[in-house]
Amino acid sequence: MAEIAFRAMTPADADDVSEIEIRSFALPWKRDTFYEVVQRENTAYVVGELDGKVIAYAGAWLAFGEAEVMSVAVAPEFRGRGYGRKLFAELLKICRERGATAVTLEVRPSNTAAIKIYESFGLKSVGRRPKYYVDNGEDALIMWNTNLKD
Repeated sequence: MAEIAFRAMTPADADDVSEIEIRSFALPWKRDTFYEVVQRENTAYVVGELDGKVIAYAGAWLAFGEAEVMSVAVAPEFRGRGYGRKLFAELLKICRERGATAVTLEVRPSNTAAIKIYESFGLKSVGRRPKYYVDNGEDALIMWNTNLKD
């Protein structure tokens, strides 16, 4: 298996990241959104590359010692190889380096693979947002880890 390499996302990655987003989510962000948010001081975005090709990305907003994870996605043809876990670990590392001591996110209850990854990093379900996902009315699990460690 090829080794995935991580680096900070730049505006030049917007096209590649947008393609992964469209293929991963029912309600994808637009390309211009990625182009803009990656340039903000209060965000942390990372891409994963194989042989120079962006195959994954993750990002979070940072405020008051907390990281709110906005997206974690691996291109469909590269899933099931452990890249998502490594990507999430890299995102958390960057968030800790930027002062985050807690992390939160929302996830579909039907996304059991993602939930397993998040739980392995100490996130726990603390509630639900009813009918959060407008495409199908699915709830969102609210997950937190309030003691983010190495």
